[in-house]
Amino acid sequence: MVHTSNSLRGMVTSPHHLASQAGLDVLKDGGTAIEAIIATASTLSAVYPHMTGLGGDAFWLIAFPDGRTLAIDACGKLAQAATNDFYEQAGHKTIPWRGGFAANTVAGAVSSWEAALRESSKIQTPLPLERLLRDATHYAENGRVVTSSEAGLLREKKHELSDNNAFRQALLSDTIPLVEGDIRKNPALAQTLRHLATHGLRSFYEGPLARMIAADLAAAGSPVRLSDLLNHQATTGLPLETETSWGRLYNTAPPTQGVASLLILSLFDRLGLNRENVDSYEHIHGIVEATKQAFRYRNTEVDGRPTSEANARALLSDPTSLTDMADRISMNHAYPWNEKTQWGDTTWMGAIDSSGLSVSMIQSLYFEFGSGVMLPESGLLWQNRGSSFRLTSGGWNALTPGAKPFHTLNPAAARLNDGRLMVYGTMGGEGQPQTQATIFSRHIHYGTPLQEAISRPRWLLGRIWGHGSTSLKIEPGFDPAVISALRTAGHEIEELPALSMLMGHAGAIIRHENGRLEGATDPRSDGAVAGW
Repeated sequence: MVHTSNSLRGMVTSPHHLASQAGLDVLKDGGTAIEAIIATASTLSAVYPHMTGLGGDAFWLIAFPDGRTLAIDACGKLAQAATNDFYEQAGHKTIPWRGGFAANTVAGAVSSWEAALRESSKIQTPLPLERLLRDATHYAENGRVVTSSEAGLLREKKHELSDNNAFRQALLSDTIPLVEGDIRKNPALAQTLRHLATHGLRSFYEGPLARMIAADLAAAGSPVRLSDLLNHQATTGLPLETETSWGRLYNTAPPTQGVASLLILSLFDRLGLNRENVDSYEHIHGIVEATKQAFRYRNTEVDGRPTSEANARALLSDPTSLTDMADRISMNHAYPWNEKTQWGDTTWMGAIDSSGLSVSMIQSLYFEFGSGVMLPESGLLWQNRGSSFRLTSGGWNALTPGAKPFHTLNPAAARLNDGRLMVYGTMGGEGQPQTQATIFSRHIHYGTPLQEAISRPRWLLGRIWGHGSTSLKIEPGFDPAVISALRTAGHEIEELPALSMLMGHAGAIIRHENGRLEGATDPRSDGAVAGW
């Protein structure tokens, strides 16, 4: 039997049970949902290093009890030295996915914690930073148990990751990868966390720690310099939003693909489907075809250019344009699909406290283990988000020093017409908007219990790790008649194993008007819901 977790005083969900527990303990100590997420995110950085870390980026949605919703953008910019000439002189025609040349943007995650704490301090006196980073420091210093997903990815990717000496020493054990159940420590990361607790989160970007980070990056061949770190700041602002028949939906603005996530649900809403028969042909086909329309827009319009955000806001607030897009969807035929794919692994986490303050947050290194560049003095794994830039002088996501790269990261939230508030999200690059739409439509449109909405078999359109085709990937367990109808409509179906990690690690928490909290985590992850 699949059960959704329920509680009243607070709840945290994440893809690792120790991180969820770290966040809940902060709530029990009187912290806000924002502080709980910082404890959760930092702990994930210590116990789930293949998916996230301080060397990555982060985005937040904070839904306040008074109806306000705030977004935090902590996307690191491309280094000033990362020019086309920089890569061409090194013999690169494209930006590598691994190594120092891939570690070409500032890591923004820690700055997002700082920006979020400023918001939390407006609500109540903050807990000491040392308390928020306590569990992360403990696991970094005393050891974590290696998960099956980390061990499996190390085996699969070791040939890509063995060039960095610090990475090899920390995780490959002289070319012999870790196995599930091994215990591994990162004392340098523990020291970094202690430094941040003592000197403040801004010390990641200026001062002795920042100089040490910059020196290690330079030694690894990265173009990121101390001046790039000094110039970094997270920004706060309004999220993207759109009105639907279910309520108001929120996501993050470009350079993230948040607009695609909102478009899928907005277009699906306009198809006027009944609220029966979850995972029917109409349900799956409708979401998939809405995904195609949303991704066509995303793949040409969403990046770090200033006009990208304004255009996304205009589209989401224009019912005529949205209806025109929905009208392009045929409920009988699949639109041909061979679009480019956006990769990415990440961690989504959510928290709601007793006041109703709600957080949807996502933090990532981009690829598993990021660039594979581990900084020996700080114990940080650095992201490779800037590998998505194109070596060209203009156009979509063109390499431009100081620009933000296109981001797959996008945390979601919704204020529903019946008074419920929902925070939800997932890892998975191309799959993030699709899985968000699947979970939301199953639970909100069709009434499937929340945990079941996440645990049930899923689908994903497009290329994924290890699969070069643009087919519709489907886990086993769907009605064979539905699969047959999808094939008849023109969908190329490819079956994946049950509970495939390729389908992402999703989670959600909902707060009801009476204060009841219900949460769910993904059986494809190592996660848990922690509530009290």
